[in-house]
Amino acid sequence: MVFSGIALVALAAAQAAAPASSGVHWTPLQTQPVQVQPAHTVAPAGPIAAPATTTAILRVGTEVPLRLVEQLTTKGKKLRVGQRFHLETSEPVMVQGVNVIPVGSPAVGEITDIRNKGMWGKSGHLGARILYVTVNGRQIRLSGAFDDKGVAGGVGAAAVSALVFLPAGFFMTGTSALVPSGTIVKSFVDEDVPLAMPVAAQAPLQVGAPAAPLQVQPTAAAPATGH
Repeated sequence: MVFSGIALVALAAAQAAAPASSGVHWTPLQTQPVQVQPAHTVAPAGPIAAPATTTAILRVGTEVPLRLVEQLTTKGKKLRVGQRFHLETSEPVMVQGVNVIPVGSPAVGEITDIRNKGMWGKSGHLGARILYVTVNGRQIRLSGAFDDKGVAGGVGAAAVSALVFLPAGFFMTGTSALVPSGTIVKSFVDEDVPLAMPVAAQAPLQVGAPAAPLQVQPTAAAPATGH
């Protein structure tokens, strides 16, 4: 065939043109396999273990009811800011059914604000905070505050009198602030306190069997009524 003949002639010419002494043979390029580094994986985080505790703890925020054992009043102008006063626990504080702060445990508070009564019907005022309670020689820090304000005396009358006759309003005074002995004051534990008793074992959570699915009864079709 004409096409086959032309192809043979072209192949022979190419072989003749190539240098016979070169001895160079083409070989395919050897490529090295690419090493793919695995992506850095983070191991799944396990649950955070709670710190093991072998003793019970009186927790921050536990309520400690107190009773004032002395009267506080601005009458006589004897109270001073920073002055300490005394209280005692009015109810037991229980942890796991154990009485850890008995009734009558001594506590201490501090006066934080004083305003004596004055002219123009100004009433007295006192403010105080709770510092600590003492149990078995240990001071347990507490938080809590209270205040009392006397009754203003003749404020409206003083305003009217001041317009008519100045001394009448000037000499009208309010009452002194007064917190009587025996007043119940609410306070709270302000630090975690380890107790000399073991932690009570927690009962395992009881999980009931799943409820059976509600069976819906098919409703019968109403009979057709003829016309």
